[in-house]
Amino acid sequence: MFANEPSFAHKALRSLEINGLLQGIITTNVDCMHTIAGSENVAEIQGSLQINRCTKCGKHFDDYHIWNQGTVPRCDECGDVIWTFPFYSGVGLHEESLKKAQDWISKAELILIIGANGSYGNAYFNYRKRSAKIIQINPGETNFDSYASMNIRAGADEVFRLIV
Repeated sequence: MFANEPSFAHKALRSLEINGLLQGIITTNVDCMHTIAGSENVAEIQGSLQINRCTKCGKHFDDYHIWNQGTVPRCDECGDVIWTFPFYSGVGLHEESLKKAQDWISKAELILIIGANGSYGNAYFNYRKRSAKIIQINPGETNFDSYASMNIRAGADEVFRLIV
């Protein structure tokens, strides 16, 4: 399942985190690529493949590796199927991650919006400091265009290869 590796941009963001230049990553992706790249402060607001629970007994299995076993994961206590957050919750947002996202963005002086289109933005973006500078990296137009101080119309890997 995890045949794709984190991109250059995922790894560059981890490097910024290690050097104290990045406080947290807010993502709507469920693929765990930021975690696989080594980032520690990730708010996956739609949940992720590392937030899982048994459909019968509710036991949690919070590790993305269970999806890379070649079979449907089953609970070691009751034997029932394990589902990941986006499925067992219905469509919704992961509250714990959403609270982290709201907290981080409320303190940020600089916000990098990378590859996002604006979906679910109101769930956290409205908590930002109005004085925060916003730089967006995205090849196309998004719902964040009018907020950004700078719109860089290129892919994330291309941009980070130039600045790292």
